[in-house]
Amino acid sequence: MKCILLALATAGALLGGGALATRMSDPDVDSTALHPQRIVIGLDLSRSNPLIADPSFAARVGARVADIVRNLGFASEVHVRTFGNYDATSNNFAYDVVLSVRDRPENVAAEVEKLIAGTPLLVKSGRWRAQENTNILAFLDNVSHSIGCGGMPTTIILASDGIEDSGYTKLYREGAHLPDPGGRPFAGCAEFEILGLGQGADSPRLTGRLRGEWSGWAHAAGFAQFVGLNDW
Repeated sequence: MKCILLALATAGALLGGGALATRMSDPDVDSTALHPQRIVIGLDLSRSNPLIADPSFAARVGARVADIVRNLGFASEVHVRTFGNYDATSNNFAYDVVLSVRDRPENVAAEVEKLIAGTPLLVKSGRWRAQENTNILAFLDNVSHSIGCGGMPTTIILASDGIEDSGYTKLYREGAHLPDPGGRPFAGCAEFEILGLGQGADSPRLTGRLRGEWSGWAHAAGFAQFVGLNDW
């Protein structure tokens, strides 16, 4: 509960000012001497995703993502966004930080873990809005244009059930498929991960189909590797 309350306070500060942290430069870090990476974390706030309602699941996702952030080196970038509906006013959360002696990996990892673990309370309290749609593809398109894969190895991690429910497709329907990505917008990106694939649907068959759909799409879009986990 302490972690969730800390997350609530942290995100509350963000929503009041439009950004929790934007610390994208640091004179104390010489990036040429390091091996920085970029991590983009997308939190799916759609109603189908257990992340928004199951504190134990949210805590597990938060712990896994925190382990990844904790192992990053200085000059690495960490970006967190929410998504769901296809409109900017529903998802105005943005956390952006460059790891440094002032924003150390272990401290940023702890912030991110508290935030993700606190998602159910943030939604329940109304600070974050549960979303009626799941625009994963549109979110990824925005990421490719606003952040991209250039300059350092980039991993995109989605805390999502992976069930695209948008104008592109309705993946929960039998026989539905993801559209072609239209080129390789993520060429050079190291990895695409979905944590919670098929969670909440209680269907191993659907989870397997989702994994196949997203794996094929990710490689066609230019990602070097795809990881889709229902549980871990």
